[in-house]
Amino acid sequence: MPSGLGRSRIIDGNEDKNYQEFSSVQTEEDTSRNKADRSEIRVKNFEETKLLNFYNVAGIRFQNIAANDALISSKLTAMVADGWELVFVTSAVESDAGQNDGQGIFITRYIFKKP
Repeated sequence: MPSGLGRSRIIDGNEDKNYQEFSSVQTEEDTSRNKADRSEIRVKNFEETKLLNFYNVAGIRFQNIAANDALISSKLTAMVADGWELVFVTSAVESDAGQNDGQGIFITRYIFKKP
């Protein structure tokens, strides 16, 4: 596992998107493809907060884990104070595919809604 090569971040999109603008329904009668322009889907206005890597050459850096927890906790607390309600937390992993891959990713999503 490469040490210190990760790019851990908190990413918060500052744009609203309507999925319906980029969706299509195909039927047996209408098999036309979705013509949505991918460049219009991209969010160009977002907030990015850097996090620390868990590993360095010597192994796990528990101080970095504590620092990341403090940053994430601060972000979540600020959102709740701003009127957002945490409704779901989901995690996913794309594991390293073997000796020459080195491209695994772990993601946690915090889903909020504003009542």
